[in-house]
Amino acid sequence: MARYTGAVCKLCRREGQKLFLKGERCYSEKCSIVRRAYAPGQHGQARKKVSEFGIQLRAKQKAKRYYGVLESQFAKYFDMAERKAGVTGENLLSTLELRLDNGIYRLGFANSRAEARQLVVHRHFTVNGVRVNIPSFLLKVGDVISIHEKSRESPKIKSILEITESRTVPTWMEIDRTKLEATVSRIPNRDDIDLEIEEHLIVELYSK
Repeated sequence: MARYTGAVCKLCRREGQKLFLKGERCYSEKCSIVRRAYAPGQHGQARKKVSEFGIQLRAKQKAKRYYGVLESQFAKYFDMAERKAGVTGENLLSTLELRLDNGIYRLGFANSRAEARQLVVHRHFTVNGVRVNIPSFLLKVGDVISIHEKSRESPKIKSILEITESRTVPTWMEIDRTKLEATVSRIPNRDDIDLEIEEHLIVELYSK
């Protein structure tokens, strides 16, 4: 299972904004964007002229990094979005939102998408009562996501739930905090996704 293993703070600096890849650190003064708000590397502070292709590429890279997916998988999601009825860019973001690791992060069951991915791989969650250890598992309307019974007493899980208690759950999911489970009530639309992504630029890039 391929994944990015480099320094994630460099990714935020390269995009020039917070991508919220390190959980609570992103909300503190230790955040790399707060300390060094310029691109990494020797020429990171130099002014650069960006081409149309460069702008489109940055939009794609930003979306990939938000959701923690690599190039081949992102291209697969784009193909899926193109085949669906509706606006391709919005379909793409909707599909990315329905990844299990993203859903767990959105529910506050993990501090970051990377942590959610790790917890899924370690089999801490169930979907419709069955343990799932595939972060890219795509949720459907009616699916019920739960913290596994044995994991509910885990100090790590308890710590995460305390930290994320006030996190707002998106309207496309309904959560029962007493049961530590949530249901996908509908497919997320563009208004549900609060990320600074210009999906039309991604569509333009892949359309070349």
